Amino acid sequence: MNFVAVNWLAIVLATVASFAFGAVWYMGLSKQWLDAVGKTKEQLGVGYTPFIWSAVVELVMAYVLALITPLLMGGISIGAAIQVAVLMWVGFVITTLIMNHRYEGMKWSLTIIDGLHILGVLVIQGVVIGIFG
Repeated sequence: MNFVAVNWLAIVLATVASFAFGAVWYMGLSKQWLDAVGKTKEQLGVGYTPFIWSAVVELVMAYVLALITPLLMGGISIGAAIQVAVLMWVGFVITTLIMNHRYEGMKWSLTIIDGLHILGVLVIQGVVIGIFG
């Protein structure tokens, strides 16, 4: 497996698009998300660090999606990348969120908000990677 034979422009654009989606998603659901977390904005006091981490992990997600889509699907297309994105979400993301949030005693609304966010991230990345190959 060649770990560098990916379209880096597609990966960067997928990262930017999915990060922008996250900004819109959480700005629109900020009140509901804070309620689900059970804290106020002031109580969080996290600064800008989570935004940096979000960009980094979304870059990794886009890279992995671009890397494994042709391995699983025989090539890269919008449909193939979306299928792999949804499979990754069902197999690893939402299952992990459900498990962790149940142990942490978090509200189901947090699992839904965060889970659908990551589904959106992966699907958007799949579309961008599928378009640019």
